[in-house]
Amino acid sequence: MKNPSFPPTTLTGETIALEPLSERHWPGVLAGGLASEIWAWTIEQVEVEADLRRWFDEALAAGAEGRAVPFATVVRASGRVVGSTRFGNLDERNHRVESGWTRVAPAWQRTGVNPEAKYLLLGRAFDAWGCHRVELKTDALNPQSRGAMLRLGVREEGVFRKYQARQDGRVRGTAWYSITAEEWPEVRAELRRRLWHPPPAR
Repeated sequence: MKNPSFPPTTLTGETIALEPLSERHWPGVLAGGLASEIWAWTIEQVEVEADLRRWFDEALAAGAEGRAVPFATVVRASGRVVGSTRFGNLDERNHRVESGWTRVAPAWQRTGVNPEAKYLLLGRAFDAWGCHRVELKTDALNPQSRGAMLRLGVREEGVFRKYQARQDGRVRGTAWYSITAEEWPEVRAELRRRLWHPPPAR
């Protein structure tokens, strides 16, 4: 059952579109979804097609049951699926959601894909849904992800120690971050700066 407060819809940007995840996206997800670096910091272990299919089916089920709003990340010019992302932990009463579960194919990492996806997601949460707060989480040992969040102006709230058991047996500490509605304009401005004024190539 869909959650009426957080309805799925296509979010369209300059370069990418975030389309509600469906079965038709499976071939694209499979084509770029088994690279080991995509799953290095995730709870799930995805090594073979059956693992990825299980993850994909769980994402579809979460969307169908109203527990999440999953998206496929699609390059508009080509229609190519280059990743996926999701809203989860939907809290209608407290106007709060979590943004995460983001996967980007290796060839599209360190491009404008992830910043534009964040721009579209956060805009949806704050400007369309009227959220008071958006939460983000990452592995406490993942310096790249943690640094990227801080550079956007996202507020770090601390580390929950021994918070989540990964499928490989490690129990990870999870770093928590958040953006509030009051902070969103500043974060939005930084995302826009990155999208339309990217840093020079090294």
